[in-house]
Amino acid sequence: MAERLVGKTAPDFVMETVTGDGKDFGKVQLSDYRGKWLVFFFYPLDFTFVCPTEITALSDAYNDFKILDTEILGVSVDSIHSHKAWINTPKDSGGLGQINFPLASDITKQVARDYGVLIEEEGVALRGLFIIDPEGELKYQVVNHNDVGRSVEETLRVLQALQSGGLCAMNWKPGDSNL
Repeated sequence: MAERLVGKTAPDFVMETVTGDGKDFGKVQLSDYRGKWLVFFFYPLDFTFVCPTEITALSDAYNDFKILDTEILGVSVDSIHSHKAWINTPKDSGGLGQINFPLASDITKQVARDYGVLIEEEGVALRGLFIIDPEGELKYQVVNHNDVGRSVEETLRVLQALQSGGLCAMNWKPGDSNL
């Protein structure tokens, strides 16, 4: 059975990244997001079919997340060079195109392992999405089968519920009262 992560300090990480414009490489660690909310998500592989739908949908909603003082970081087990190539390949040629947040490389697979989403026998991550609060506590996680994409709207709703500071009933939406 996987270890429970929600309600605990998020597992630390240090990974190499490529910027969303596909031009520069960098490094990222969890402490870089201290003081901000973080939507941290894993996807299986670059140059696949469901992954770009999720990544571009999150990128399209980037300003909605920024308004909520939230950063986004995507990660897969691919190399930063694969990420860069995918970003710099046009969408009509199977590429991702430019996005509004960095992609990180978990080439050692350790971060996917630490977050409990690595499919060891395949060497890829499940579709895991985590919301980490400004103090580094993991507040939310959802893990999907790799055939099914996640919902940007639900991610935003849960983030807003977490930020509301109160108890939120099922189907709570911004503007609803807390319990």
